Amino acid sequence: MAARCAHGDVGGGFRLWPIFSAASLRRKLLEVLTCGGGGGSCRSRSAYRSPQQRPRPRSDRLAELLRAEPSECGDEVVDDADAAAKKVAALEELKVVVGALQSGDGYGEMCRVEAAMVVRRKAKDDAGAREMLAALGAIPPLVAMLDEEQEDELVAAALYALLNLGIGNDTNKAAIVQAGAVHKMLRIAELAGGELVEALVANFLCLSALDANKPIIGSSGAAAFLVGAFESASSASSSTARHDALRALLNLSIAPANAPHLLAAGIAPSLVAAVSDGDGDAAERALAALCNVVAACPEGRRAVSRAHDAVPILVDVLNWSDEPGCQEKAAYILMVLAHRSYADRAAMSESGATSALLELTLVGTALAQKRASRILEILRADKGKQVADAGGIVVATMSAPQERGGGGDNGGEHDDDAGMSNEKRAVRQLVQQSLQSNMRRIVRRARLPQDLAPPSCCSLLFSCLLMEPTCLDAVFVVDRGIELEMLFPFP
Repeated sequence: MAARCAHGDVGGGFRLWPIFSAASLRRKLLEVLTCGGGGGSCRSRSAYRSPQQRPRPRSDRLAELLRAEPSECGDEVVDDADAAAKKVAALEELKVVVGALQSGDGYGEMCRVEAAMVVRRKAKDDAGAREMLAALGAIPPLVAMLDEEQEDELVAAALYALLNLGIGNDTNKAAIVQAGAVHKMLRIAELAGGELVEALVANFLCLSALDANKPIIGSSGAAAFLVGAFESASSASSSTARHDALRALLNLSIAPANAPHLLAAGIAPSLVAAVSDGDGDAAERALAALCNVVAACPEGRRAVSRAHDAVPILVDVLNWSDEPGCQEKAAYILMVLAHRSYADRAAMSESGATSALLELTLVGTALAQKRASRILEILRADKGKQVADAGGIVVATMSAPQERGGGGDNGGEHDDDAGMSNEKRAVRQLVQQSLQSNMRRIVRRARLPQDLAPPSCCSLLFSCLLMEPTCLDAVFVVDRGIELEMLFPFP
Protein backbone atom coordinates (compact mmCIF):
# COMPACT_ATOMS: atom_id res chain seq x y z
CA MET A 1 0.00 0.00 0.00
CA ALA A 2 1.08 3.48 -0.58
CA ALA A 3 -0.20 6.88 0.39
CA ARG A 4 0.24 10.05 -1.40
CA CYS A 5 2.45 12.49 0.30
CA ALA A 6 0.68 15.59 1.38
CA HIS A 7 3.67 17.67 0.33
CA GLY A 8 4.38 16.79 -3.22
CA ASP A 9 7.66 17.49 -4.75
CA VAL A 10 8.28 20.32 -7.11
CA GLY A 11 7.57 18.26 -10.13
CA GLY A 12 4.03 17.73 -8.98
CA GLY A 13 4.55 13.98 -8.73
CA PHE A 14 3.98 11.76 -5.73
CA ARG A 15 5.96 9.13 -3.81
CA LEU A 16 5.20 5.97 -1.75
CA TRP A 17 5.02 6.37 2.05
CA PRO A 18 4.75 3.33 4.30
CA ILE A 19 1.67 3.02 6.47
CA PHE A 20 3.73 1.85 9.51
CA SER A 21 6.63 3.93 10.55
CA ALA A 22 9.78 2.57 12.19
CA ALA A 23 8.63 3.70 15.62
CA SER A 24 5.34 1.86 15.30
CA LEU A 25 7.12 -1.34 14.25
CA ARG A 26 9.39 -1.20 17.21
CA ARG A 27 6.37 -0.72 19.50
CA LYS A 28 4.59 -3.76 18.00
CA LEU A 29 7.65 -5.99 18.46
CA LEU A 30 8.02 -4.89 22.04
CA GLU A 31 4.39 -5.78 22.77
CA VAL A 32 4.82 -9.25 21.27
CA LEU A 33 7.94 -9.98 23.30
CA THR A 34 6.54 -8.76 26.59
CA CYS A 35 3.17 -10.52 26.20
CA GLY A 36 4.71 -13.85 25.07
CA GLY A 37 2.59 -14.61 22.05
CA GLY A 38 1.46 -13.72 18.61
CA GLY A 39 -1.48 -11.68 17.53
CA GLY A 40 -3.53 -9.55 19.80
CA SER A 41 -2.43 -7.25 22.51
CA CYS A 42 -1.81 -8.07 26.12
CA ARG A 43 -4.89 -6.17 27.09
CA SER A 44 -7.16 -8.17 24.78
CA ARG A 45 -5.75 -11.53 25.94
CA SER A 46 -5.95 -10.71 29.59
CA ALA A 47 -9.60 -9.80 29.18
CA TYR A 48 -10.51 -13.38 28.24
CA ARG A 49 -8.68 -15.08 31.15
CA SER A 50 -10.79 -16.64 33.84
CA PRO A 51 -10.23 -15.60 37.42
CA GLN A 52 -9.08 -19.14 38.30
CA GLN A 53 -6.32 -19.12 35.67
CA ARG A 54 -4.98 -15.73 36.64
CA PRO A 55 -1.47 -16.15 38.20
CA ARG A 56 -0.97 -15.14 41.78
CA PRO A 57 0.89 -11.94 42.26
CA ARG A 58 4.58 -12.42 43.01
CA SER A 59 4.26 -10.23 46.05
CA ASP A 60 2.00 -12.85 47.74
CA ARG A 61 4.63 -15.60 47.42
CA LEU A 62 7.31 -13.30 48.72
CA ALA A 63 5.14 -12.43 51.69
CA GLU A 64 4.66 -16.12 52.48
CA LEU A 65 8.43 -16.71 52.41
CA LEU A 66 9.04 -13.72 54.61
CA ARG A 67 6.46 -14.94 57.10
CA ALA A 68 8.04 -18.44 57.13
CA GLU A 69 11.64 -17.36 57.56
CA PRO A 70 11.32 -15.85 61.02
CA SER A 71 9.86 -19.08 62.49
CA GLU A 72 12.52 -21.39 60.96
CA CYS A 73 15.37 -19.14 61.91
CA GLY A 74 13.87 -18.83 65.31
CA ASP A 75 13.85 -22.64 65.79
CA GLU A 76 17.48 -22.89 64.81
CA VAL A 77 18.41 -20.11 67.17
CA VAL A 78 16.54 -21.81 69.98
CA ASP A 79 18.26 -25.16 69.29
CA ASP A 80 21.68 -23.54 69.20
CA ALA A 81 20.96 -21.73 72.40
CA ASP A 82 19.87 -24.96 74.11
CA ALA A 83 22.97 -26.81 72.92
CA ALA A 84 25.22 -24.01 74.10
CA ALA A 85 23.48 -23.97 77.46
CA LYS A 86 23.96 -27.72 77.84
CA LYS A 87 27.65 -27.45 76.99
CA VAL A 88 28.12 -24.69 79.52
CA ALA A 89 26.33 -26.73 82.18
CA ALA A 90 28.44 -29.83 81.39
CA LEU A 91 31.63 -27.78 81.52
CA GLU A 92 30.67 -26.29 84.87
CA GLU A 93 29.94 -29.79 86.21
CA LEU A 94 33.33 -31.07 85.05
CA LYS A 95 35.01 -28.06 86.65
CA VAL A 96 33.35 -28.90 89.94
CA VAL A 97 34.51 -32.54 89.65
CA VAL A 98 38.10 -31.57 88.85
CA GLY A 99 38.04 -29.04 91.70
CA ALA A 100 36.97 -31.82 94.08
CA LEU A 101 39.88 -33.97 92.86
CA GLN A 102 42.43 -31.20 93.20
CA SER A 103 41.39 -30.16 96.71
CA GLY A 104 42.64 -32.37 99.49
CA ASP A 105 39.30 -32.78 101.32
CA GLY A 106 36.93 -32.48 98.40
CA TYR A 107 35.09 -29.54 96.97
CA GLY A 108 31.83 -28.49 98.54
CA GLU A 109 29.67 -31.52 99.21
CA MET A 110 31.63 -33.82 96.81
CA CYS A 111 34.49 -35.88 98.22
CA ARG A 112 37.38 -37.27 96.18
CA VAL A 113 35.92 -40.77 95.93
CA GLU A 114 32.68 -39.42 94.51
CA ALA A 115 34.60 -37.17 92.14
CA ALA A 116 36.69 -40.12 90.87
CA MET A 117 33.53 -42.15 90.34
CA VAL A 118 32.02 -39.29 88.36
CA VAL A 119 35.15 -39.13 86.20
CA ARG A 120 34.91 -42.88 85.65
CA ARG A 121 31.27 -42.59 84.60
CA LYS A 122 31.73 -39.51 82.39
CA ALA A 123 34.80 -40.88 80.58
CA LYS A 124 33.43 -44.37 80.00
CA ASP A 125 31.63 -43.73 76.71
CA ASP A 126 32.30 -40.06 75.94
CA ALA A 127 35.51 -39.28 74.07
CA GLY A 128 34.87 -35.54 74.38
CA ALA A 129 34.58 -35.82 78.15
CA ARG A 130 37.95 -37.61 78.28
CA GLU A 131 39.62 -34.79 76.41
CA MET A 132 37.88 -32.10 78.48
CA LEU A 133 38.72 -33.73 81.81
CA ALA A 134 42.36 -34.13 80.83
CA ALA A 135 42.48 -30.49 79.65
CA LEU A 136 41.00 -29.35 82.98
CA GLY A 137 43.77 -31.20 84.85
CA ALA A 138 42.09 -34.34 86.16
CA ILE A 139 45.00 -36.75 85.56
CA PRO A 140 47.61 -35.43 88.07
CA PRO A 141 45.26 -35.50 91.11
CA LEU A 142 44.02 -38.98 90.17
CA VAL A 143 47.61 -40.24 89.97
CA ALA A 144 48.34 -38.56 93.31
CA MET A 145 45.42 -40.47 94.85
CA LEU A 146 47.33 -43.72 94.21
CA ASP A 147 49.62 -42.80 97.12
CA GLU A 148 46.73 -43.38 99.54
CA GLU A 149 47.61 -47.05 99.97
CA GLN A 150 45.62 -47.41 103.16
CA GLU A 151 42.31 -46.49 101.49
CA ASP A 152 41.42 -49.25 99.06
CA GLU A 153 38.17 -47.61 98.01
CA LEU A 154 39.91 -44.38 97.05
CA VAL A 155 42.68 -46.20 95.19
CA ALA A 156 40.22 -48.40 93.29
CA ALA A 157 38.15 -45.38 92.26
CA ALA A 158 41.28 -43.59 91.02
CA LEU A 159 42.48 -46.66 89.08
CA TYR A 160 39.20 -47.13 87.25
CA ALA A 161 38.96 -43.40 86.52
CA LEU A 162 42.46 -43.44 85.00
CA LEU A 163 41.55 -46.57 83.03
CA ASN A 164 38.56 -44.90 81.39
CA LEU A 165 40.50 -41.72 80.71
CA GLY A 166 43.15 -43.69 78.80
CA ILE A 167 40.85 -45.84 76.68
CA GLY A 168 41.06 -44.74 73.05
CA ASN A 169 43.14 -41.66 73.84
CA ASP A 170 46.90 -41.92 73.28
CA THR A 171 47.53 -38.43 74.64
CA ASN A 172 45.97 -39.36 77.98
CA LYS A 173 47.93 -42.64 78.08
CA ALA A 174 51.19 -40.77 77.67
CA ALA A 175 50.15 -38.19 80.28
CA ILE A 176 49.27 -40.90 82.83
CA VAL A 177 52.69 -42.54 82.44
CA GLN A 178 54.50 -39.20 82.56
CA ALA A 179 52.69 -38.39 85.81
CA GLY A 180 54.40 -41.40 87.44
CA ALA A 181 51.47 -43.78 87.58
CA VAL A 182 53.48 -46.91 86.65
CA HIS A 183 55.74 -46.97 89.70
CA LYS A 184 52.87 -46.10 92.00
CA MET A 185 50.79 -48.94 90.60
CA LEU A 186 53.67 -51.37 91.14
CA ARG A 187 53.95 -50.23 94.73
CA ILE A 188 50.25 -50.90 95.19
CA ALA A 189 50.63 -54.33 93.55
CA GLU A 190 52.96 -55.52 96.32
CA LEU A 191 50.07 -55.70 98.80
CA ALA A 192 47.07 -55.66 96.49
CA GLY A 193 44.61 -58.46 95.96
CA GLY A 194 41.24 -59.20 94.40
CA GLU A 195 39.65 -56.22 92.73
CA LEU A 196 42.75 -54.06 92.95
CA VAL A 197 44.78 -56.65 91.02
CA GLU A 198 42.20 -56.68 88.23
CA ALA A 199 42.23 -52.88 88.10
CA LEU A 200 46.03 -52.78 88.00
CA VAL A 201 46.24 -55.40 85.23
CA ALA A 202 43.60 -53.56 83.20
CA ASN A 203 45.55 -50.30 83.52
CA PHE A 204 48.80 -51.94 82.42
CA LEU A 205 46.97 -53.42 79.43
CA CYS A 206 45.59 -50.01 78.47
CA LEU A 207 48.88 -48.15 78.92
CA SER A 208 51.00 -50.80 77.16
CA ALA A 209 48.97 -50.40 73.97
CA LEU A 210 50.91 -47.18 73.25
CA ASP A 211 54.29 -47.90 71.64
CA ALA A 212 56.00 -45.07 73.51
CA ASN A 213 54.94 -46.59 76.84
CA LYS A 214 56.15 -50.15 76.12
CA PRO A 215 59.85 -49.63 77.03
CA ILE A 216 58.95 -47.62 80.14
CA ILE A 217 56.56 -50.26 81.46
CA GLY A 218 58.89 -53.13 80.53
CA SER A 219 61.88 -51.68 82.36
CA SER A 220 59.85 -50.72 85.44
CA GLY A 221 59.41 -54.30 86.68
CA ALA A 222 55.80 -54.64 85.57
CA ALA A 223 56.64 -57.83 83.62
CA ALA A 224 57.12 -59.80 86.83
CA PHE A 225 53.79 -58.58 88.20
CA LEU A 226 51.97 -59.43 84.98
CA VAL A 227 53.52 -62.91 84.77
CA GLY A 228 52.56 -63.54 88.38
CA ALA A 229 49.04 -62.31 87.77
CA PHE A 230 48.79 -64.53 84.70
CA GLU A 231 49.94 -67.62 86.56
CA SER A 232 47.89 -67.07 89.72
CA ALA A 233 44.64 -66.03 88.03
CA SER A 234 43.37 -69.53 87.36
CA SER A 235 39.89 -69.42 88.89
CA ALA A 236 36.78 -68.52 86.93
CA SER A 237 36.41 -65.25 88.83
CA SER A 238 39.93 -64.22 87.78
CA SER A 239 39.65 -65.21 84.13
CA THR A 240 39.38 -61.55 83.10
CA ALA A 241 42.60 -60.69 84.90
CA ARG A 242 44.31 -63.71 83.34
CA HIS A 243 43.37 -62.73 79.79
CA ASP A 244 44.22 -59.07 80.41
CA ALA A 245 47.63 -60.03 81.80
CA LEU A 246 48.35 -62.21 78.75
CA ARG A 247 47.35 -59.42 76.39
CA ALA A 248 49.52 -56.94 78.29
CA LEU A 249 52.48 -59.34 78.06
CA LEU A 250 51.87 -59.65 74.33
CA ASN A 251 51.92 -55.86 74.01
CA LEU A 252 55.21 -55.67 75.90
CA SER A 253 56.78 -58.47 73.83
CA ILE A 254 56.33 -56.41 70.66
CA ALA A 255 59.21 -54.16 71.79
CA PRO A 256 62.48 -56.13 71.40
CA ALA A 257 64.04 -54.13 74.24
CA ASN A 258 61.62 -55.77 76.67
CA ALA A 259 62.75 -59.33 75.87
CA PRO A 260 65.39 -59.51 78.66
CA HIS A 261 62.91 -58.21 81.25
CA LEU A 262 60.23 -60.68 80.14
CA LEU A 263 62.65 -63.60 80.17
CA ALA A 264 63.91 -62.65 83.62
CA ALA A 265 60.30 -62.70 84.82
CA GLY A 266 59.91 -66.29 83.57
CA ILE A 267 57.57 -65.65 80.71
CA ALA A 268 58.69 -68.59 78.54
CA PRO A 269 57.54 -71.48 80.79
CA SER A 270 54.28 -69.70 81.55
CA LEU A 271 53.46 -69.17 77.88
CA VAL A 272 54.36 -72.74 76.94
CA ALA A 273 52.07 -74.00 79.70
CA ALA A 274 49.31 -71.72 78.39
CA VAL A 275 49.70 -73.27 74.94
CA SER A 276 49.35 -76.77 76.38
CA ASP A 277 46.03 -75.83 78.01
CA GLY A 278 44.39 -75.76 74.58
CA ASP A 279 42.35 -72.57 75.02
CA GLY A 280 42.10 -71.20 71.47
CA ASP A 281 42.37 -67.43 72.04
CA ALA A 282 44.80 -67.70 74.94
CA ALA A 283 46.95 -70.22 73.07
CA GLU A 284 47.18 -68.04 69.99
CA ARG A 285 48.19 -64.98 72.03
CA ALA A 286 50.74 -67.06 73.94
CA LEU A 287 52.20 -68.37 70.68
CA ALA A 288 52.35 -64.82 69.30
CA ALA A 289 54.27 -63.66 72.38
CA LEU A 290 56.62 -66.66 72.06
CA CYS A 291 57.26 -65.73 68.42
CA ASN A 292 58.25 -62.23 69.51
CA VAL A 293 60.51 -63.57 72.24
CA VAL A 294 62.40 -66.11 70.10
CA ALA A 295 62.83 -63.52 67.34
CA ALA A 296 64.11 -60.82 69.69
CA CYS A 297 67.31 -62.44 70.96
CA PRO A 298 69.15 -65.80 71.23
CA GLU A 299 68.36 -65.90 74.95
CA GLY A 300 64.68 -66.02 74.08
CA ARG A 301 65.19 -69.04 71.82
CA ARG A 302 67.17 -70.86 74.50
CA ALA A 303 64.59 -70.03 77.17
CA VAL A 304 61.77 -71.46 75.06
CA SER A 305 63.83 -74.54 74.24
CA ARG A 306 64.52 -75.20 77.94
CA ALA A 307 60.86 -74.91 78.92
CA HIS A 308 59.28 -78.18 80.05
CA ASP A 309 58.02 -80.22 77.06
CA ALA A 310 58.23 -77.17 74.83
CA VAL A 311 59.02 -79.05 71.61
CA PRO A 312 56.37 -81.80 72.04
CA ILE A 313 53.74 -79.17 72.88
CA LEU A 314 54.62 -77.12 69.80
CA VAL A 315 54.59 -80.22 67.60
CA ASP A 316 51.15 -81.09 68.93
CA VAL A 317 49.90 -77.64 67.88
CA LEU A 318 50.70 -78.53 64.27
CA ASN A 319 47.80 -80.98 64.39
CA TRP A 320 45.24 -78.29 65.36
CA SER A 321 43.59 -78.15 61.96
CA ASP A 322 40.83 -75.85 63.24
CA GLU A 323 43.38 -73.24 64.41
CA PRO A 324 45.43 -72.23 61.33
CA GLY A 325 46.83 -69.19 63.10
CA CYS A 326 48.23 -71.37 65.88
CA GLN A 327 49.73 -73.74 63.32
CA GLU A 328 51.55 -70.89 61.56
CA LYS A 329 52.97 -69.50 64.79
CA ALA A 330 54.02 -72.91 66.14
CA ALA A 331 55.73 -73.69 62.82
CA TYR A 332 57.63 -70.40 63.05
CA ILE A 333 58.87 -71.16 66.57
CA LEU A 334 59.92 -74.69 65.57
CA MET A 335 61.69 -73.30 62.50
CA VAL A 336 63.73 -70.91 64.65
CA LEU A 337 64.56 -73.68 67.12
CA ALA A 338 65.53 -76.16 64.40
CA HIS A 339 67.73 -73.63 62.65
CA ARG A 340 70.04 -73.14 65.60
CA SER A 341 69.96 -76.19 67.86
CA TYR A 342 70.76 -79.82 67.12
CA ALA A 343 69.15 -80.86 70.41
CA ASP A 344 65.90 -79.23 69.35
CA ARG A 345 66.01 -81.01 66.00
CA ALA A 346 66.51 -84.32 67.76
CA ALA A 347 63.59 -83.55 70.07
CA MET A 348 61.41 -82.80 67.06
CA SER A 349 62.26 -86.14 65.47
CA GLU A 350 61.52 -87.96 68.71
CA SER A 351 58.17 -86.15 69.02
CA GLY A 352 57.02 -87.26 65.58
CA ALA A 353 57.28 -83.85 64.01
CA THR A 354 58.04 -85.25 60.56
CA SER A 355 54.59 -86.74 59.99
CA ALA A 356 52.86 -83.60 61.31
CA LEU A 357 55.01 -81.41 59.08
CA LEU A 358 54.33 -83.57 56.05
CA GLU A 359 50.62 -83.26 56.62
CA LEU A 360 50.96 -79.51 57.10
CA THR A 361 52.73 -79.15 53.73
CA LEU A 362 49.63 -80.64 52.09
CA VAL A 363 46.63 -79.24 53.94
CA GLY A 364 47.97 -76.21 55.83
CA THR A 365 47.77 -72.55 54.88
CA ALA A 366 50.27 -71.11 52.44
CA LEU A 367 52.40 -69.65 55.24
CA ALA A 368 52.24 -72.87 57.26
CA GLN A 369 53.23 -74.92 54.19
CA LYS A 370 56.23 -72.70 53.57
CA ARG A 371 57.45 -72.93 57.15
CA ALA A 372 56.82 -76.68 57.40
CA SER A 373 58.78 -77.26 54.18
CA ARG A 374 61.66 -75.25 55.57
CA ILE A 375 61.73 -77.31 58.77
CA LEU A 376 61.66 -80.56 56.77
CA GLU A 377 64.61 -79.35 54.71
CA ILE A 378 66.56 -78.62 57.89
CA LEU A 379 65.73 -82.03 59.36
CA ARG A 380 66.61 -83.78 56.10
CA ALA A 381 69.98 -82.04 55.89
CA ASP A 382 70.67 -82.81 59.53
CA LYS A 383 69.82 -86.50 59.10
CA GLY A 384 72.00 -86.70 56.00
CA LYS A 385 74.95 -85.30 57.92
CA GLN A 386 74.42 -87.82 60.70
CA VAL A 387 74.41 -90.77 58.31
CA ALA A 388 77.44 -89.47 56.43
CA ASP A 389 79.37 -88.97 59.65
CA ALA A 390 78.44 -92.44 60.88
CA GLY A 391 79.30 -94.53 57.83
CA GLY A 392 80.67 -92.19 55.21
CA ILE A 393 77.78 -92.91 52.81
CA VAL A 394 74.18 -91.82 52.32
CA VAL A 395 71.49 -94.47 51.93
CA ALA A 396 69.49 -94.20 48.72
CA THR A 397 67.50 -97.39 48.63
CA MET A 398 64.26 -98.47 50.30
CA SER A 399 64.71 -102.24 49.99
CA ALA A 400 66.26 -102.73 53.43
CA PRO A 401 65.81 -99.58 55.56
CA GLN A 402 66.89 -101.35 58.75
CA GLU A 403 70.40 -101.88 57.33
CA ARG A 404 71.34 -98.27 56.62
CA GLY A 405 74.39 -96.74 58.19
CA GLY A 406 77.28 -98.70 56.67
CA GLY A 407 78.62 -99.72 60.05
CA GLY A 408 77.53 -103.42 60.17
CA ASP A 409 78.27 -106.64 58.36
CA ASN A 410 76.18 -105.64 55.38
CA GLY A 411 77.55 -102.10 55.19
CA GLY A 412 79.64 -102.84 52.11
CA GLU A 413 76.57 -103.63 50.03
CA HIS A 414 75.36 -100.01 49.98
CA ASP A 415 76.18 -97.63 47.16
CA ASP A 416 76.05 -93.86 47.01
CA ASP A 417 74.15 -91.93 44.40
CA ALA A 418 77.08 -91.87 42.01
CA GLY A 419 77.84 -95.59 42.14
CA MET A 420 74.28 -96.91 42.39
CA SER A 421 73.54 -100.03 40.36
CA ASN A 422 71.02 -99.99 37.54
CA GLU A 423 68.58 -102.19 39.47
CA LYS A 424 68.62 -99.95 42.55
CA ARG A 425 68.35 -96.82 40.41
CA ALA A 426 65.30 -98.28 38.69
CA VAL A 427 63.71 -99.17 42.04
CA ARG A 428 64.34 -95.63 43.29
CA GLN A 429 62.69 -94.17 40.20
CA LEU A 430 59.66 -96.44 40.54
CA VAL A 431 59.28 -95.46 44.19
CA GLN A 432 59.37 -91.77 43.34
CA GLN A 433 56.79 -92.17 40.58
CA SER A 434 54.50 -94.14 42.85
CA LEU A 435 54.86 -91.56 45.56
CA GLN A 436 53.92 -88.71 43.21
CA SER A 437 50.94 -90.62 41.86
CA ASN A 438 49.64 -91.40 45.34
CA MET A 439 50.03 -87.80 46.49
CA ARG A 440 48.09 -86.43 43.52
CA ARG A 441 45.33 -88.97 44.02
CA ILE A 442 44.95 -88.01 47.70
CA VAL A 443 44.95 -84.32 46.84
CA ARG A 444 42.14 -84.92 44.35
CA ARG A 445 40.12 -86.84 46.93
CA ALA A 446 40.58 -84.04 49.43
CA ARG A 447 39.37 -81.56 46.77
CA LEU A 448 42.49 -79.44 47.16
CA PRO A 449 44.25 -77.41 44.44
CA GLN A 450 46.47 -79.60 42.31
CA ASP A 451 49.50 -77.36 42.87
CA LEU A 452 49.72 -78.59 46.46
CA ALA A 453 51.60 -81.67 45.26
CA PRO A 454 54.36 -80.33 42.99
CA PRO A 455 57.34 -82.53 42.09
CA SER A 456 59.55 -80.60 44.50
CA CYS A 457 57.18 -81.40 47.37
CA CYS A 458 57.18 -85.07 46.36
CA SER A 459 60.97 -85.13 46.29
CA LEU A 460 61.07 -83.53 49.73
CA LEU A 461 58.59 -86.05 51.05
CA PHE A 462 60.54 -88.92 49.53
CA SER A 463 63.75 -87.70 51.14
CA CYS A 464 62.00 -87.44 54.51
CA LEU A 465 60.75 -91.01 54.16
CA LEU A 466 64.27 -92.11 53.38
CA MET A 467 65.75 -90.44 56.45
CA GLU A 468 63.14 -91.87 58.87
CA PRO A 469 62.08 -95.27 57.52
CA THR A 470 61.95 -96.98 60.89
CA CYS A 471 59.88 -94.27 62.56
CA LEU A 472 57.33 -93.75 59.77
CA ASP A 473 55.38 -96.87 58.89
CA ALA A 474 53.02 -94.76 56.78
CA VAL A 475 52.13 -91.15 56.13
CA PHE A 476 48.51 -90.24 56.60
CA VAL A 477 46.63 -87.26 55.23
CA VAL A 478 43.30 -86.22 56.74
CA ASP A 479 41.17 -83.38 55.40
CA ARG A 480 37.45 -82.55 55.71
CA GLY A 481 36.66 -85.84 57.38
CA ILE A 482 37.93 -88.18 54.67
CA GLU A 483 39.19 -91.55 55.84
CA LEU A 484 42.84 -92.20 56.57
CA GLU A 485 44.77 -92.85 53.39
CA MET A 486 48.02 -94.78 53.36
CA LEU A 487 50.47 -92.83 51.28
CA PHE A 488 53.33 -95.28 51.01
CA PRO A 489 53.63 -98.57 52.93
CA PHE A 490 56.99 -99.85 53.98
CA PRO A 491 57.84 -103.58 53.82
